Amino acid sequence: MSGTINLHVGSVEDMGKRFIGAWHKLEQGTAIDETHLTFLDLETMVSTLSPKRLALLRHVRQHPADNVAALAKSLGRDYKRVHEDVAALVHAGLLERDAQGIRAPYDSVHTEVSLV
Repeated sequence: MSGTINLHVGSVEDMGKRFIGAWHKLEQGTAIDETHLTFLDLETMVSTLSPKRLALLRHVRQHPADNVAALAKSLGRDYKRVHEDVAALVHAGLLERDAQGIRAPYDSVHTEVSLV
């Protein structure tokens, strides 16, 4: 997979509006090929996308890893911290982890923060 994941800071209502908009497009026969992830507050988004985690995402995008141990070694970082970062990024939907290894499926991350 490649492309962009769109990150938002907003409410459940904002998520619902995006879902309804996509639903209406599908009803009209328009193909939808977009991925959105909404954080309910800026603090959660910023902690999820810390500088070390962004560096990890970039690294994994270019060099998928077989496992956390191999990833920690290639990054020159502590296994425990890399494991925590991978778990957080998988939970957020920014990394994929399965029997084939650890992958970053997106080429770019686009963020949007609502001020209202």
